[in-house]
Amino acid sequence: MPILQHPAYPPATLLCLESLVPCRESQVSTLLSIFGERQQLSFPSIFIYGHTSSGKTYVMKTLLNTLQLPHVFVNCVEFFTSRLLLEEILFQLQNYSSETKQASHVPCDTFNDFVRLLKQALASQNLQDQTVYVVLDRAEQLREMEANILPAFLRLQELTDRNVTVILLSEIVWEMFRPNTGCFEPFVLYFPDYSIGHLQKILSQNHPPEYSADFYSAYINILLGVFYMVCRDLKELQHLAALNFSKYCEPVVRREAKERDTRKLWKNIEPHLKKAMQTVYLREISSSQWERLQSEEEPGQIKGLSAHAHVELPYYSKFLLIAAYLASYNPVRTDKRFFLKHHGKIKKTNFMKKHEKTSNHLLGPKPFPLDRLLAILYSIVDNRVAPTANIFSQLQNNFDMKDLTCLPHYQC
Repeated sequence: MPILQHPAYPPATLLCLESLVPCRESQVSTLLSIFGERQQLSFPSIFIYGHTSSGKTYVMKTLLNTLQLPHVFVNCVEFFTSRLLLEEILFQLQNYSSETKQASHVPCDTFNDFVRLLKQALASQNLQDQTVYVVLDRAEQLREMEANILPAFLRLQELTDRNVTVILLSEIVWEMFRPNTGCFEPFVLYFPDYSIGHLQKILSQNHPPEYSADFYSAYINILLGVFYMVCRDLKELQHLAALNFSKYCEPVVRREAKERDTRKLWKNIEPHLKKAMQTVYLREISSSQWERLQSEEEPGQIKGLSAHAHVELPYYSKFLLIAAYLASYNPVRTDKRFFLKHHGKIKKTNFMKKHEKTSNHLLGPKPFPLDRLLAILYSIVDNRVAPTANIFSQLQNNFDMKDLTCLPHYQC
């Protein structure tokens, strides 16, 4: 029985949509309930958040394209200023149903101009009687723009007096967006991470036609058994599955093993998967070079390809550990002198408390507030650090967080 059901859309279309968004039926069903029928007034703004590769962008594009709903899709990283963003929305809307696109964007300097031009664009495209969806991907970039941009987008339906719904896609929670002065609260929808069962189901759908589905499913099971603890990014897992499948099939192609000989197939692929473990998320060589290295009879250590004796940590994890070390071994009163450029004159004194005469390294690391850790992190990283979900997930994995106090796991 189909999971997705809605009276406004044909069952065949919903069945096709269900097959295109596996393991996201619950979220799609919620969105369909919010959207309603084409001519019905929809919710003014929707905020969708979740970790990287949780299907936010893919689900929204697939949903809007499959149901043929009028929409505009803009990436806020690509159009990083308010003028570029507003002009791109108008440009896509004005060329929505026309085969020949306009040569240039319509100038739009302020949000008042945008509201006026948006009304004209909706009238010219005959979209007054149905909901138009404006999807802003990587919406956390809106916080870097003018203070009125985010609140205005959340109330765009009210400002234009048209049936317009703004959908924000982000990796961080809504509490990091909410202005201090308050704003219209959007409908918040969370996309959870894919579980190992979900990844197994999604990756198994891409099996080559020359091999059986059970054979490819067994391969995906082996792949997830190796990489799931270090990588849960669906895109990266799809890349690894496509890259190493030919090596998994070699014993079957040579007729040295059958498709059900899982033990022989595992022994053949095991050293190559261990070697691929060193290059997760890295693109130091191309896929063709990787396949050529795999075809060697005795694949040794790859030259120039993560040939390290240790596992490299993610970029921000390094700085988080450095910041935690500094916060746990340095007194709070030294932060101003160490991390502030223009701290002014600090009066020197030889007075030391009794317990400070002992080296801090002998006393061991001390607990510190989370705010202090983040403040030190922001000061030691060269570029500006956005408080994304990735940062807080690394904090959760590396520290014990109790009552807003962090105690590092490491021992020095």
